[in-house]
Amino acid sequence: MIQLSRRLLLASAATAALFPAAAMAQDAPDLSKLAEPPANGEVAEGSADAKVTVIEYASASCPHCADFFLNVYPALKKDYIDTGKVRFLFREFPHNDAGLGGFMIARCAPPDKYMGVIGALFKTQATWMPNPLEGLKAIALQAGFTEQSFNDCIKNVDVAQKILEERKRAEGFGVTGIPTIFIKGSSEAAFKRYEGDHTIEGLKAVIDPLLG
Repeated sequence: MIQLSRRLLLASAATAALFPAAAMAQDAPDLSKLAEPPANGEVAEGSADAKVTVIEYASASCPHCADFFLNVYPALKKDYIDTGKVRFLFREFPHNDAGLGGFMIARCAPPDKYMGVIGALFKTQATWMPNPLEGLKAIALQAGFTEQSFNDCIKNVDVAQKILEERKRAEGFGVTGIPTIFIKGSSEAAFKRYEGDHTIEGLKAVIDPLLG
C-alpha cells in the first residue's frame, strides 16, 4: 500500500468500522441498485434521456484506468456522450491510499472541476505517484486550491468515508478489479457487466445495438 500521509491513513482507518467482514459472495451479484447514486453524489456526463447508460468504476492511481481514460474515453465522449446517445457515470473505487487521496481532491474541488481533476490525475500518474502527497498537492494547487484548503481536504474523514462507502457498495455489485464497466439500455430492466475488451470497438459492439 502506498503511504500517502499519516492523516490520510487515519481517515482510512476511521472508515474500517463501517465495514464488517463481507458475507459469503452470492453466485450472481444483485445489480438492481446500481442506478442508485453514491452517497457523495453522482458524477454524470451526457443527457439524462440517453438510451444507454454506462457506469465505470475506476481508481485514480490505477494504470489500466488511466489507459482507458486516455485512449478509450475520448472517443466514447465524442461519439456517444456529447451526442446524447450515452449517459456516462464515473464512480470511485480506490485500490490504495494514493487512489483515495486523488478522489478526495476531486471531491473537494467544485463539481464542475471534478472531471478536470480526474483527467489531471490520469494524465500525470507517472509524475505524482512516486510521491503522492506532494504530487496531489501540486495538482490541487493547479486546480485552484490553496495549501490550506488542500490540507483540510486530505484530512477530511467525511470525504474519505463517503468514497470508501461507494467502494464497499461496488464490491456488492461484484466489482473486484478496475476498471469495471456496466451497461444498460433504456429498454432493459437491469445493468449488465461489460465483459468485452476495454477498447472503443468493444464498447461500440455492445452500445450500438442498444441504440436501436
